[in-house]
Amino acid sequence: MSAPHEPAPTGPVTLPAAAEAAGIWNARFVWVTVGAVALIFLAAMQSLAVTTVMPVVADDLDGAALYAVAFSGTLATSVIGMVAVGAWSDRSGPVWPLTSAVALFVIGLVVAGLAPSMPLLVVGRLIQGLGTGGQTVALYVVVARIYPPVLHGRVFAAFSAAWVVPSLIGPFLAGAVTEYLHWRWVFLGVALLTVGAFTMVALRLWGTPMHTDEPSSARVLPRLACAVAVAAGALGLSLAGEARGLAGSSSRRPCS
Repeated sequence: MSAPHEPAPTGPVTLPAAAEAAGIWNARFVWVTVGAVALIFLAAMQSLAVTTVMPVVADDLDGAALYAVAFSGTLATSVIGMVAVGAWSDRSGPVWPLTSAVALFVIGLVVAGLAPSMPLLVVGRLIQGLGTGGQTVALYVVVARIYPPVLHGRVFAAFSAAWVVPSLIGPFLAGAVTEYLHWRWVFLGVALLTVGAFTMVALRLWGTPMHTDEPSSARVLPRLACAVAVAAGALGLSLAGEARGLAGSSSRRPCS
């Protein structure tokens, strides 16, 4: 009498033992891992580096009136990037959303790095914020679509380290670049490195099917409108605060 057939296994497919031991540095994932961690690291590095170089930038471009907006603008527009790219990734997969977000990040860096005036630098920072928020969300979707669930925790731990390490070395590197090269290379250098990091990710993602079987049916326009309103409000508060500060300093200035 033949032995009864065993039921087919159910649940998520697991990696072979050797591949799971290698984890996120397995040959199947290593280029995505290195490139994605580098993108997060560069975004964090640039965010912290601006804190160091902005006094020099404002003095060089005579832009004290827009000093606060140069900081808050990037954070404000990143909210719009998160919402837009998140909805786009749900509908069509993360490849094109990530590509567009990285392109915006690089364009913003180049505009800021080449800006002849403070208003144009602020424009670059606003564009950069769209890319920063968008690429972060898109990379999270990449993790969900590329890596098996058992490795998600390790990837996010690497992302966390990529956010923390720049807080230790970012200000020093930004100061050194400003001292020995020019503050513009704090922006332009990150733009060049970002292109290289994205290339590592793109080579692995292009041609890999990552479409979802059940795209989100949530309405995008109301969420996007809310994000734009929040960003506009944050920018308005920054501009109003800066204007009050300048008005106060002018009123205290002694008459000649």
